[in-house]
Parts: sequence; C-alpha cells; structure tokens
Amino acid sequence: MAFAPLDLPLSKEKLDEINTHLGTLTPEEILKWAVDHIPGLYQTTAFGLTGLVAIDMLSKITSSPPPLIFLDTLYHFPETYELVEDVKAKYSVPIHVYKPEGCSNVKEFEAKYGEKLWETDEDTYDYAVKVEPARRAYADLGVKAVITGRRASQGADRASLQPLEVDTTGLLKLNPLFQWTFPFVEWYINENKVPRNKLLDQGYRSVGDWHSTTKVAEGQDERAGRWAGREKTECGLHKDYFVMKTQAKVASGTSTFDRDCPWFKLFV
Repeated sequence: MAFAPLDLPLSKEKLDEINTHLGTLTPEEILKWAVDHIPGLYQTTAFGLTGLVAIDMLSKITSSPPPLIFLDTLYHFPETYELVEDVKAKYSVPIHVYKPEGCSNVKEFEAKYGEKLWETDEDTYDYAVKVEPARRAYADLGVKAVITGRRASQGADRASLQPLEVDTTGLLKLNPLFQWTFPFVEWYINENKVPRNKLLDQGYRSVGDWHSTTKVAEGQDERAGRWAGREKTECGLHKDYFVMKTQAKVASGTSTFDRDCPWFKLFV
C-alpha cells in the first residue's frame, strides 16, 4: 500500500493533530507511521540505549530502515567506537559519520581550537562537535526529519517531550520512546539481545564524551553522570540552532548576530 508523505512544513494545528494520534501508539507503531509518512527520515544517534532500541525496532519493521547519522566528536570512549562496529555487524543500516569541520582527529581539533575547549568555551565546543556537523549532515543528505532517543523520564528540558516536534530550523524530531522509562528500555535491550555499550556494565548509565561522563551512584538519575556538577542538561544538539550559531560566532569574534536567524529582521 502506498502512503502519502506529510506535506511540509507542518502547521501547528497539523502538528497537534499528529501528536494526539501518536500519543496513543506504541514505539513500534510510531516508527512504522514515521517510515510510511515522513520524507527525508534519518536517525541521529550516539548509540545510547534508547537509540539502540529504535535501531532494533526499525530492523524488524522495514528492510530499508532510515540511515543513521553518527556525530563523531573525536572524544568518545573507545567502547563507544567498538559499539559502532557491533551495530554495523548486526544491522544492515547505513551509518553516515560526521566529524568537526576540517578535523579528522583530536590533534587537528586541538590545533584549531586549543586544548580542553569544553572547559574554556563550552558553547563553542558544543557547536563545533555536535551542532555544525549535524547541520552539515542534514544539508548533505537532504534530511527533513530525525529520530531521536530522547525520553520524558530523562527530565529537565525533556520532561514535556512530545512524540513529534519541529525545531526552529523546521527540522522534524521524532521521539518514538518518549513515554518509556529507563527500566523498560533496559528490559528491551536485554530481551532482544541488542548490542550495548560495555561501559553500562561498569557503573555508567548515559554515555557521552569521555571528559564529561562519569559513573552514577545507585538511585541517581540516569543522566546524572553527564556534565556532573553543572546545570547543563543538553549538548547543544537539541537547543535553538540559531542561538548556538550566534554564540559560536560571537565567541570567535566573527559576528554579533546571526543574519540567518528568522528573527533577525526584528532587530534591524
């Protein structure tokens, strides 16, 4: 059966209507709906547990699952890179790897930005290793929508998560497991023998860059080990793109405001 793709961009009324419908579905049903209806669909992933669940579910839904986009910050744990290879071996899904612009390794990145940029200028670091590579990937690949591994139970900015969102650039973000809790995610991983990061057996629960990820104590929130001791809860990928871009330009001294921002006309 042929399915009609969504007519983009979505109006707020249409988005609300879709979310009312998706809110009644299981994650598998949400993913099936997305495969049938969303054009230019990809999955962005750092191979966390929720993203791995979506990868496994999609492998059972369609023989041509949405391609993966992996943002290689150059600072992932060795175990994360091992997991990428495990996923390649188990699932027949293309993986597009994007690194910071003009940098193929840590040496080149630090020659360009200096050492420990995440300490000296956190916003520029997030923009350089996550935001800019993501936008480059979306432009290169014709991405209209991405599947994420975000869940409402992760709290902070994610607490009010909807199944489908539209960011300030018009990109659709599908959150198929938005209602699941960590124990349910972990149950699915174990029940379906999905590859997982070996660090999860060593006291970690959410794994990002090695310099900003720590083990969590019993009873702590699953993301307590990310940016521990700081108010930060997101890497920048799920923040306002135009704000992140402007902050990075200001930090580099190349601009005081991003003229690509749709609200720029309000200030001139």
